[in-house]
Amino acid sequence: MASFVLHLPAATAATSRWRSFSVSATASSNGAVPGRSQSVGQGKGGPVVVELPLDKIRRPLMRTRANDPVKVKDLMDSIQEIGLQVPIDVLEVDGVYYGFSGCHRYEAHQRLGLPKIRCKVRKATKETLRHHLR
Repeated sequence: MASFVLHLPAATAATSRWRSFSVSATASSNGAVPGRSQSVGQGKGGPVVVELPLDKIRRPLMRTRANDPVKVKDLMDSIQEIGLQVPIDVLEVDGVYYGFSGCHRYEAHQRLGLPKIRCKVRKATKETLRHHLR
């Protein structure tokens, strides 16, 4: 764990005081918040970051538009070199995973033949799912 102190000028220019803020950071191999459970089933308090098999993620809006092939190729190169940096957002409704964003990242994983993708999973209700399908 790394700790830093950040010094910022006070709110007014008339004073020469500095404010100090402590910032702590911890590295995690999958981008999840340290100390939080990685189990999607426990999902209390917000999203969790996990790796899910591509074939377990339903993509109901996949045919709404075509992905930019240049962007997909650039992402493929980046994923091969440094890995996926930003997980895709996924809704979990009654144990089923739905992906509505990250279309280029998802396709890049498919084309690379990668079996899993890092996802930020948020539990949702059927009403929330219906809202995303409109």
